[in-house]
Amino acid sequence: MIYEVTGDILLSRTQAVAHGIAPGDLFDHGLALSLRKRWPALLRDFLTYSHAHHPSPGQAWAWDPGTGQRVITLITQEAVPGEKGKAGPARLENVNHALRELCRIVRDQHLTSVALPRLATGTGGLDWKEVMSLIYAQLGMLDVPIIVYSTYYPDLQALEPLSPRGWAKRLRPGMN
Repeated sequence: MIYEVTGDILLSRTQAVAHGIAPGDLFDHGLALSLRKRWPALLRDFLTYSHAHHPSPGQAWAWDPGTGQRVITLITQEAVPGEKGKAGPARLENVNHALRELCRIVRDQHLTSVALPRLATGTGGLDWKEVMSLIYAQLGMLDVPIIVYSTYYPDLQALEPLSPRGWAKRLRPGMN
């Protein structure tokens, strides 16, 4: 069940918040920076994970800060060769694989809800309609709310459909 909302993903009540980065990213801009500020250990733990596992585009890493809400890091972008921590462009193929990994994590960890931003459309440079099509293809069959924050408004809590009384615009293939 995929829903589109407007608001601040940092105020999400979902069990997990996903975001996209490049391998070796230093979480120094956008949503990654905001997540790092909220949970300073996130960057340290990601760098430790990266050193041990050498993640590449298309992979995902789940992190549990012990607060009840997890962070799922999707490797959607390429690293810029020779520039440590710098994110390069995203590729639809990498986003597709990372979303497939997110689906696996949701199932394996029995997650009950996930929030996503406009993945790979900022620094990554991808077209939102194409990315949204991949989100629907990879996550649309899940029987948990996937809340897509398509429009960001700081400090605005979205109405997320996490209970039968929740509300959001349900997305279908081909909808804008």
